[in-house]
Amino acid sequence: MEKLSIFTLAHRRLVVVITVALALAGGGALALLLPNVSEQYEAPGLPAYDANSQIIETYGTGGRERPYVPVITLPEGVSVDTPGVAETLTRMFDAVERDTHARVASYVNTGDRRFVGEGGRVTYALVFGNPVEQGGIPGSALGEGAELDGLVDAAIRPHLPPGASLEVTGLDQLATGEDTGGLNVLVKLLITLGAAVLVLAWVFRSKLAFVPLLIAFVAIPVSYLGVLVMSLFADIHETTVTMAPLFGIGIAIDYALIMVTRWREQWAGGADPDTAVHQAMATAGKSIVFSSLVVAAGLLTMVVLPIPLLRSLGIGGMMVTAASALVSLTLLPIVLARTGRRLDRGNVARGADREANASRVWTSFARKVVRHRRIAAAGATVVLGTLAVVALGININVPVTSNLDHDGPGHDGLVALTSVGIPSGTLYAFDVHVPSGTSPDSVVSTIAALPGVHTVAAPTGEAWRRDGSAVVTVLPVDDGGTEAGRRTIEQVISAVPDGVGVGGYTAQQIDFADVTYGAFGWMLALLSVVSYIMLARAFRSLLLPLKAVLMNLLSLGAVIGSMVVLWQWGWGTEALLGIQPDGVVGTFLPVTIFAFLFGLSMDYEVFILARMREEYDRTGDTDEAVILGIGRTGRLVTAAAAILFFSFAAMATGGELDVAMFASGMALGIVLDATVIRSVLVPATVAMMGRWNWWLPNWAARVLRVEPSPLRSERVPVHA
Repeated sequence: MEKLSIFTLAHRRLVVVITVALALAGGGALALLLPNVSEQYEAPGLPAYDANSQIIETYGTGGRERPYVPVITLPEGVSVDTPGVAETLTRMFDAVERDTHARVASYVNTGDRRFVGEGGRVTYALVFGNPVEQGGIPGSALGEGAELDGLVDAAIRPHLPPGASLEVTGLDQLATGEDTGGLNVLVKLLITLGAAVLVLAWVFRSKLAFVPLLIAFVAIPVSYLGVLVMSLFADIHETTVTMAPLFGIGIAIDYALIMVTRWREQWAGGADPDTAVHQAMATAGKSIVFSSLVVAAGLLTMVVLPIPLLRSLGIGGMMVTAASALVSLTLLPIVLARTGRRLDRGNVARGADREANASRVWTSFARKVVRHRRIAAAGATVVLGTLAVVALGININVPVTSNLDHDGPGHDGLVALTSVGIPSGTLYAFDVHVPSGTSPDSVVSTIAALPGVHTVAAPTGEAWRRDGSAVVTVLPVDDGGTEAGRRTIEQVISAVPDGVGVGGYTAQQIDFADVTYGAFGWMLALLSVVSYIMLARAFRSLLLPLKAVLMNLLSLGAVIGSMVVLWQWGWGTEALLGIQPDGVVGTFLPVTIFAFLFGLSMDYEVFILARMREEYDRTGDTDEAVILGIGRTGRLVTAAAAILFFSFAAMATGGELDVAMFASGMALGIVLDATVIRSVLVPATVAMMGRWNWWLPNWAARVLRVEPSPLRSERVPVHA
């Protein structure tokens, strides 16, 4: 790293020119990216996705879209069998088809009494809209589908008999997490910047606080340049473009913060600015390299998954991380060498530079943790272990109706259905595509005979049969988010002939989860092994990296557990975020949070343990190394974590449910990691392990190609 800093300072103008050019090119890259970003959440190649795509391509309606369910309650004394009512219902649903270009299944075009409730006064229809014409996002989260409420209502209401009522229900109408407005991206970005300024001002108490912000402002556009290049090989989702600056501010400031702090420490110790840069690069620079590699390894977990949205988020995160590390290791040394003294002059002139000595607060705290190491380790493990056990009960299925909105027309419509014996599973109705050459009637009879199927709708009009193919709609008894509902879908998939595609929202979510988490254990194991090898080289130890990986996994389990408490159990969610949870944790959230947090949490681990290793090499005393390491890095980790926390907390405020869930999970993870893990569990366990922390036998050192670290008696310095 010193060679890089020597080269950088020797070619200052060239490095600055190249960096500025890259940043400007990044602005142009963003302009090219925006018109071409994807808005799709589905995963091509999965069976349900293929079936849904075929249905939409052939019929233009349904597929992955959830049906809208208009519920009509006729006046007292009137039923569907009353003369003239059938004709009225026909006019209603014909108007819906004409005005919305939707596909409608009802009692009048199927003759199926299961579209009529007990007593004959309540009847309903399934309305499958056109996702393109209605502006919906196919396969999107609940509450974000095609907006047909008003159109369906307007088409039906003029034909209602006097005294009849109408409520339009459906999963989208019952959704608790539709976009409520919240704070837009610009406001969230301003909140993040404001928090960063306050935290950095508290850390540096001089104009030097603005240097990490400068690095972030340069790194973010440079990252867009990398994202543009990657867009040639993979689809980039719109969420990646909007999340990049929020994530980038946190990670870029993290890297800049450790470099500036270490440079300041060397300068306060008497080194000239250039020498301080070289010394900082030799220590903090190596930590940044290892940290960025571990972050990239975590995000690589998402890139290799066959899910475009997750792949896009992984690419964006990797590019932001790479750009942040690159700018911190090239432009930042030049800024510190040229302007660092002037920006920090007042602070040193007062003779009160805090970097000359370890933080008294954190040193005192570390001494207490070391003194009570077993109690501290046990307490932290109980907290994290309890949350990790809670995580075992995570629900990543689609929401069930009992956890959805309990107020409004959507709820009233559901109550009107279930009160007359119609199962709530009808809201989870899903389409089945029958290709040319297969008898639709045979498929219908096969599916209708299955347990858990309420009925099968198979009208014969052009909206249902076209070019020799057919689409039929299955109405299950149970909600799609229950075990019984999932079992019904699996039975339908097993029962239909080859070539018949089973689609629908729930089936696509099931496929999504199966693919995402089917190989997750193997990917987790591979990531742990790769991280272990990199950290073994960084720390020159066999046990420290093992402890780091295990703690990281425990930390991630605790984060998922906290997500279960917040979003699945709903404890304090509305009070904190103003969003009603729907009883599930989004299908893609655990793996996404894992990928981002694995690297970020290891970020802090590298900073802290690298400093402990450095202090142990100097003193030969593990306890002293722990105390000095925490004393030197405690304020740094706290500041970095605070900036990242405010970045994700701003992202979680209001708006769309999935984004709020992801951001809150990240914020919770950062808080847990910076407090319970890095401030308590790490120093306590390192103190407990003593000299075994630093053991790297000759054979392992040869494999890792680093200097060995044999066991030594405590308080014997490694370097005299």
